[in-house]
Amino acid sequence: MILEETYTLSNGVEIPKLGLGTWMIEDDVVADAVKAAIDLGYRHIDTAQAYGNERGVGEGIRNAGIARDQIFLQTKLAAEVKDYEGAKAAIDGSLDTLGLDYIDLMIIHSPQPWADFSGDDRFFEGNLAAWKALEEAYDAGKIRAIGVSNFQKEDLDNLLENARIKPMVDQILAHVSNTPFELIDYAKSKGVTVEAYSPIAHGKILDNAEIGAMAEKYGVTVPQLCIRYVLQLGLVALPKTGNPDHMKGNAAVEFEISEADMDALKTIEPIKDYGDASVFPVYAKT
Repeated sequence: MILEETYTLSNGVEIPKLGLGTWMIEDDVVADAVKAAIDLGYRHIDTAQAYGNERGVGEGIRNAGIARDQIFLQTKLAAEVKDYEGAKAAIDGSLDTLGLDYIDLMIIHSPQPWADFSGDDRFFEGNLAAWKALEEAYDAGKIRAIGVSNFQKEDLDNLLENARIKPMVDQILAHVSNTPFELIDYAKSKGVTVEAYSPIAHGKILDNAEIGAMAEKYGVTVPQLCIRYVLQLGLVALPKTGNPDHMKGNAAVEFEISEADMDALKTIEPIKDYGDASVFPVYAKT
């Protein structure tokens, strides 16, 4: 079963290949979603400070009825935190909010604060300051692995060249019709495991006729085909859902896409509008 399969990070920590994303699942209901996922065999849960649901995720893990060391929990340092003291406080804040003794993976949510996401400033100094706090939390055993999210090559190089500990993960937007192959290959070449968030393209890929026809050929759903695609690229897949039926379906990916069909999926025309998910990549409170 895919839920039992893992990759091994550069520091030897095992990370389940398929996880549950919890973006946009409200804090007061996410505990039930997490428990449902764990009951179905999920062992990898993804959250973030920006999601506002760490408390509920922690509750779901504590009440899941299995040993804590059987669950891989990852959360994200808010994109706006670009200083050492702020990062130290935020890391401890996540531990307190989650109600857990340690975090399996903590990553910087973005190289830039969301308000500056399309700007020229890459915040190199701020990311190194935040990274230092993550390194110290890692050394202290508060976090088992550290990484980044939405980091491009230049952002990765900033840490690879200047930090004491290399990032172990880069979590990026990657799905059929939008797969940054160059970045993926570069990260892998540096020993960085790549995670794919929103592998079903925020749901905007469900009505693509070409993908639908291929899914029908394999006797699977479009989400299953899309999840299998990123897994066959050697990525961690993080589909998000609070629906137990969808969780079950997302994990039923014990089939193999042929090399020819993988090549075809790699050339699907890009999605240009993610609709209500276009506030990238977390919802803004306006």
